[in-house]
Amino acid sequence: MTENEPRSVIPNMRLDDLLSELQVRLEAVLATRDRVHALLDAVVSVGSDLALETVLHRIVETATHLVDATYGAMGVIGEENTLVQFVPVGLSEEEIARIEHWPHGLGLLGLLIKEPQTLRLSHISRHPESYGFPPGHPPMGSFLGVPIRVREEVFGNLYLTEKRGGGEFDEDDEAIVVALATAAGVAIENARLYEDTRRRESWLEASSEITTRLLSGAEPQEVLTLMARRAREMAGADTAAILLPGRDGDAGRTLRVVIQDGERYGTWRPGDEIAVGDSPEGRAFVRGEPLMLNTPGENDAAGATGHPMPGPVVAVPLGAAGAVRGVLSLGKRHGRIPFSHSELRTLYAFAGQAAVALELAETRKDAERLGLLEDRDRIAKDLHDVVIQRLFAVAMTLMSAVRLVERPEASSRLQSAIDELDNTIRQIRSTIFALQTPRESNAPGLRAQIVEVVENARGHLGFMPALSMEGQLDNQVSPDLAEQLLAVLSESLSNLVRHAKASRAEVVARAGDGLLTMVVTDNGVGIPEGGRRSGLRNLEERAARLGGTFEMSRPEGGGTRLCWSVPLG
Repeated sequence: MTENEPRSVIPNMRLDDLLSELQVRLEAVLATRDRVHALLDAVVSVGSDLALETVLHRIVETATHLVDATYGAMGVIGEENTLVQFVPVGLSEEEIARIEHWPHGLGLLGLLIKEPQTLRLSHISRHPESYGFPPGHPPMGSFLGVPIRVREEVFGNLYLTEKRGGGEFDEDDEAIVVALATAAGVAIENARLYEDTRRRESWLEASSEITTRLLSGAEPQEVLTLMARRAREMAGADTAAILLPGRDGDAGRTLRVVIQDGERYGTWRPGDEIAVGDSPEGRAFVRGEPLMLNTPGENDAAGATGHPMPGPVVAVPLGAAGAVRGVLSLGKRHGRIPFSHSELRTLYAFAGQAAVALELAETRKDAERLGLLEDRDRIAKDLHDVVIQRLFAVAMTLMSAVRLVERPEASSRLQSAIDELDNTIRQIRSTIFALQTPRESNAPGLRAQIVEVVENARGHLGFMPALSMEGQLDNQVSPDLAEQLLAVLSESLSNLVRHAKASRAEVVARAGDGLLTMVVTDNGVGIPEGGRRSGLRNLEERAARLGGTFEMSRPEGGGTRLCWSVPLG
């Protein structure tokens, strides 16, 4: 029995080794099965959403979970092989706030952009292409980078760092992330196609809505407000603004913010004017071409320093080159996906409708103005050809009747009626002048301003002064001279209110025979001897400076008569 004892121990030892090895392999198979199941779940999860930004964030979260990475990020590659978006996972808000800036695509990240292939490292800093981290960035050791392709195009790179437990990423980790990257490419393409379809749908709806508003005769402000809101929604922007030429008009040196929609557009407010300069909006306005910038706040070479939006910006002209009427500007927050070229083309076509809105508004305004001018001309002709002629005929009849009237009282009354008719004819002729030569600007004419000053004095006087205006006051009187006349009228009425104690007053403004004359008459107490005359001296000095005269007299019935007259030239 003793000779056989060693023989029984050796088979037992081999069996234990075999069982241990079998257990290890079973555990590896189970782990592989679990990772495969996790990968399948991840593929389903990644492809379950169609919002591009949500898809990108979910891809990074899933990858970090599959390979036990502490940190992960997606770097989206834009034009000229630069990182245009960085989607981080694993960093707290405090850690993100401490980072001075996101990577720009240099060092290892730049290597992956130039050579899109899988890169696995035990420690980042030991690679010769390592560029270091931005200030405030947490330290990181192990690294796994995998490119994500959408068909044949490299969309971006998936970066995973700092494997939990202090280990390194192995071949299995690499294989899983490569498989996930393949599924991610499909998910990203689906999200892109969905967003393109949604954008086209939105564009068609917006175009139909804008067209309906235009044809219904809506005001330009309403149409432009709607356009800014729909453009912001279509492009997924955070804010939108419409800028039109500033107060310098055709000079084109400034743009004025007339509409703002969405989040506040940096430091801009509706009504603000900005210099055209080298701003994206200014260049789009001057060149008549759309302009797209990824990070205007950091792109000094693009001439966008100081732009109120630090993130992606697109500026689209309203109208073709040579006939640009304004600019549509859209902005996103820093870190968001920049605008694409397809979005830019869509916005450019859509912005063309804003130009149509402004063109229709101007055409409608011109048509209304033309209709008004035609009505004014017709009224002026009727007044001249019908009303004045009839009044003149009545006056002639009365004049011939004066000689037939024997009683002096009746003759005096007839003469007074004739004088009133003459005054009425002069007033109508003055009105005809105003109707036939309307002012070009929208500012009120001198006649309207005189009426306003007289009506404002009504409440203080307790009665409405009689007002008579003769000649082409709106067209023959220069703005500077009109300002002087209004000041004289205001001073005269102020003196009337404070000192005259009148119950009746008359204001006559006349432009004719090369003179501009203002006469103010009242039936008050008159100006006492030795009274203060500072206000009257002001009127006299104004007339003297303009080469005119100022006279003060007492009418036969009492009161005061002020006559201020200056040359029209």
